[in-house]
Amino acid sequence: MAGLIPQHFIDDLLARTDIVELVGSRIQLKKAGRNHSALCPFHQEKTPSFSVNADRQFYHCFGCGASGNALRFVMEFDRLTFPEAVETLAGRLGMEVPRENETPAQRERSREQSQRREEAVNLLELGVRFYRSQLATPAAQSARDYLQRRGLSDDICERFAIGFAPDSWDALKRHLGEHGVDESVQVEYGMLVEKEESGRRWDRFRNRVVFPIRDWKGRAIGFGGRVLGDDKPKYLNSPESPVFHKGRELYGLYEARQFGSRPERLLIVEGYMDVVALAQFGVDYAVATLGTATTEDHLGRLFRLVDEVVFCFDGDNAGRQAARRALETTLPQMIDGRRARFLFLPEGEDPDTLVRHEGREGFEQRITRARSLSEYLFDQAGEGRDLRRIEDRERFASAVVTAIRRLPEGMLKSLLMRELQERTGLEHATLEELVVGNGTAVVAAKEVLPGAETRHASATTSRPRASSAALTPNMSGRILHLIVHSPGLVEALPASEQWCPEDDDGWLLAEVVKLIRAGGYRSPQVLLAHFHGSSEGNRLRALVQRQPLMPAEARRREVEALVAHLQQQQERQSPGRELEALQARERSGERLSREEATRLWQLICELRPER
Repeated sequence: MAGLIPQHFIDDLLARTDIVELVGSRIQLKKAGRNHSALCPFHQEKTPSFSVNADRQFYHCFGCGASGNALRFVMEFDRLTFPEAVETLAGRLGMEVPRENETPAQRERSREQSQRREEAVNLLELGVRFYRSQLATPAAQSARDYLQRRGLSDDICERFAIGFAPDSWDALKRHLGEHGVDESVQVEYGMLVEKEESGRRWDRFRNRVVFPIRDWKGRAIGFGGRVLGDDKPKYLNSPESPVFHKGRELYGLYEARQFGSRPERLLIVEGYMDVVALAQFGVDYAVATLGTATTEDHLGRLFRLVDEVVFCFDGDNAGRQAARRALETTLPQMIDGRRARFLFLPEGEDPDTLVRHEGREGFEQRITRARSLSEYLFDQAGEGRDLRRIEDRERFASAVVTAIRRLPEGMLKSLLMRELQERTGLEHATLEELVVGNGTAVVAAKEVLPGAETRHASATTSRPRASSAALTPNMSGRILHLIVHSPGLVEALPASEQWCPEDDDGWLLAEVVKLIRAGGYRSPQVLLAHFHGSSEGNRLRALVQRQPLMPAEARRREVEALVAHLQQQQERQSPGRELEALQARERSGERLSREEATRLWQLICELRPER
């Protein structure tokens, strides 16, 4: 847990932040007595019910109940993670964010990395300004004609900072050199290409319309270029660099947050021209991956901003294959409250061409009619199969079961199992055993989710399930409830978290305990912030909202008694678990050592039931 932000820094940061100034920089506040009021930014209303209190440095909405301090406001309004919100507030004050348990050498490395990132961003911003200035030159007439043919206005080009890379081998290299930028740095951050054999260097982007790629703060981290001649490739992105990682970044995400109203959904399309063209027609909530399939990092970022993500694919074979990969990636992210849908365009069309033919209203009607995740899952599993035949029905059920296994626990998983039961006639207990246990119904899984079988194993090891032998499953939840309200109780716990039960609350309890110990946190709100946007965060929020009936002075004794009881249970269960583990290894064909074989025999004799 090293690298967490210490509690004393968070307290200092909040003490230095004026919440009235912070909120007023994002929404219009009006003085109302001792407070400031506004229309709530978190729900639609006509009469102001949002209030900011300068004395308590707290905000509250009497309409929707949203409330919190400056950190919570930044997290909710800007849809940032807890560390990102801390960085944002610290950046406003010119403060450097420290990390817990960092050695002086690590702290120095972090400072150097931060400095190098700022230097890289400054370099890339120089590139943005250069490309933008080149778009106004006579040599860029072909680029301006191209943008005009695509129907892009000057306002849209300005919003996305679209520019032009001249048809020259060294125009950018010379420009950056004049600003003192070393060529090796230009190569490192993808501005130049270097030939290893000769060491010759030249501009990466030439005779292309250039699209800057921005991070969540609006800083340039890379570029995409669309060729104007016959050169290949047609589209070219910056390579991976210390500040640019294709698997994490999304083109247009900053613009969607900055220039549009708070979107209810985000639309994932294939290319940056699709994003820009849709924005031109008022569909300003589209983003694009950068030459990669949608990753878990992409989805994690999007689901922190909105509850619904819509995938947009071409209707050809490549689009259908991309949709299957997107489904596989999305399933583990679908905690309760999130929605994913799949939009397939007519063959030969893309968002750019279609929105020009149909306009915003027609295109958004397609989005409204997009298939839900459950519809697409069942349609895909049933494609080419006659469900009147037992064999086809078995393969259909196997494919859906494999998908359901990848879902987190929640309402969606339960409803999909119920739907599968109705479609196949299988008993609920049978489906439960196949999904939860080690059922073998995975035939034809590759036809729906390629690679799902191998990925499932790694996905399920990070969070243990409750075992059938686990006793008193609510004990860990009771301890977690008390710890959340009184974080100082961690001092009463054993040094190791091995006593935590192997159930969902036990897993979360262990994580919370390690978090409190590493960061010295004493505020339930800080704990909620760390798990914001996850099923664990929802669980903690429910516990925070329910005050323990036990007096504060009695909580320590209760926690100590519960932990002692859990430790006793584990001691009683440990021989049985050891026996099961050794027998499982033996059944798998693994050769036991002499000592292990002797121990197995001893356990069999000790635990053999009396006759």
